[in-house]
Amino acid sequence: MEILHIEGSAKTPTIDFNHETGVLELRGRSIPENSIEFYGPLQSWLDSYESVPNHTTILDMKLEYFNTSSSKCILDIFKRLEKMNGDSTAVHVNWYFETEDEDMAEAGEDYQAIVQLPFSIIEVEEI
Repeated sequence: MEILHIEGSAKTPTIDFNHETGVLELRGRSIPENSIEFYGPLQSWLDSYESVPNHTTILDMKLEYFNTSSSKCILDIFKRLEKMNGDSTAVHVNWYFETEDEDMAEAGEDYQAIVQLPFSIIEVEEI
């Protein structure tokens, strides 16, 4: 299984999904013109990872901003990890938000209320 790395741009986040460490990271802005197309490779990677997951999986969400279409794709990732949690892997989500960015803090809290995954909502100076 390959490590998934997608370099970010002004409209898309950097993606680093590492099956060896179990650390999955999304970092930057997520406002792609076609969210389903952009997030497709992540879903495909998760298909493979689901069959041989690490004992511990950590999803680090370090987004500065995301649009509505990205929010659905992000929820889809959470739902996939929710199904995986407890079977052969323990999943934990770290939701990072910048100091005074109440919208991103609230977004993390909203996701936390929707999915049954352990969440840490972490305030940082800069993402």
